[in-house]
Amino acid sequence: MAIERQETEGEAPVSPFARLFSLPGLDVFNVVTIGCKTEGNPSTIVEGLKNTLINHPRFSSILVTGHGEHKGKAKWIPTKVKVEEHVVVPDIDPNIENPDEFLEDYTSRMALSPMDMSKPLWEFHLLKLKTLHAESVAVARFHHSLGDGMSLMSLLLACTRKTCDPEALPTFVTPKKSKAKNVCFAVVAWLWFIVRIMFHTCVEVIKSMVFICCARDTSAHIMGKPGATLRNNKFIHQIISLDDVKMVKNAMNMTVNDVLFGMVQAGLSRYLNQRYDLEDKLRLHGVVFFNLRPNRNIEDLANMMAKGSKCRWGNSIGYVLIPLEMKSYDDVFEYVRQSKSMMDRKKHSLEPLFSYGLLKLTLEVFGFKALKTLVTKIFGSTTMIFSNVVGPAEEISFFGHQISYIAASTFGIPQGLIIGTQSYVDKLIINIGVDVDVIPDPHHLCDLIIEALSMMKSAAPQKIFHASEV
Repeated sequence: MAIERQETEGEAPVSPFARLFSLPGLDVFNVVTIGCKTEGNPSTIVEGLKNTLINHPRFSSILVTGHGEHKGKAKWIPTKVKVEEHVVVPDIDPNIENPDEFLEDYTSRMALSPMDMSKPLWEFHLLKLKTLHAESVAVARFHHSLGDGMSLMSLLLACTRKTCDPEALPTFVTPKKSKAKNVCFAVVAWLWFIVRIMFHTCVEVIKSMVFICCARDTSAHIMGKPGATLRNNKFIHQIISLDDVKMVKNAMNMTVNDVLFGMVQAGLSRYLNQRYDLEDKLRLHGVVFFNLRPNRNIEDLANMMAKGSKCRWGNSIGYVLIPLEMKSYDDVFEYVRQSKSMMDRKKHSLEPLFSYGLLKLTLEVFGFKALKTLVTKIFGSTTMIFSNVVGPAEEISFFGHQISYIAASTFGIPQGLIIGTQSYVDKLIINIGVDVDVIPDPHHLCDLIIEALSMMKSAAPQKIFHASEV
């Protein structure tokens, strides 16, 4: 379908990474599932989107990629948006036998379906479907050219308000910063911090480059094949108690992220051992994304949609390569210790900035073809992608619909396993996207991850008791 060109006034260039994520064979989407505690009202949501989301320039513009039928300079062309064309309300049998399974199948089919490039690249599907954790469900799909996952999630949350205060934006738990006791101590700590940053950056960047150039993961069983994720994706999610994770965190004196990554490693290790009996022979790596923005700025995003003000936007993420611990340990906490040790080294390095710079430099020097080759090499040589998003600390509403949970995932990357976690109030949502040719039973993998947490939780009181004795 030919794109009707608008007047050139207001056209904007397309960022390099937006062009990357729209290349043939590398169309990447973010899929967000929102469970609501009340029955959905499509007209209310449509009206809400008209007053918020489409005021963002990317959500009211057509992407001209510069390849295919529309060769030339890539650009965003402003257009008039009919929100109703972006909101789908399917006819669903209210007496459906297994609504949760239906939701998984529906989300997977929606992710696989092509998106109309002659319209702004986003859509909402409003499902009048009562599931185990929700009275109705909204499933949103956003093309990655609109922005990275953190930007899109922040924008979506900027459309919500606190349930207890309908005029207030969501609040997030921020980590506490330790204050130096005196000036001398602060100077020494700062110098030591710089030394650690320089050392870990050199070591981790060299290891990353060696892996990208010369190595790849050893197991063909769970590595995605190029293009495989475009045919047989499946998305599932499960909800557990965030307090259980915090209990283990406090017992180990670590972070929530350390515990979550330890859970994933423990569950994946058991899964591989049960299915293939290969665990001690594996050399596996995961890709973990880092947000390069200093904060969420949802207030700025809300003001932008309400008043037309400007704020920072786009794809601004770095990645790090993390070796996965696949050995069997009698002490389940060892997975968390290994996670903390590795994540601390990554956090005290500039590897995320280096990886972002590497992609940008490859594009500027060698062009899009080389950049696509590099991205395919990175994800095609590793086993999984992991991300963790800190959600609102208080209950929020989406245009009058009180939210029960939020689950987000990414689709289109040549990767067989994508695991994301998202906190919301006192809940933790584990979202798993798989290529079913690679992971045919994602529910079993998810159960093993949750079982690892249960084992840690059971042993946590004993851990606290021993620590108090010491």
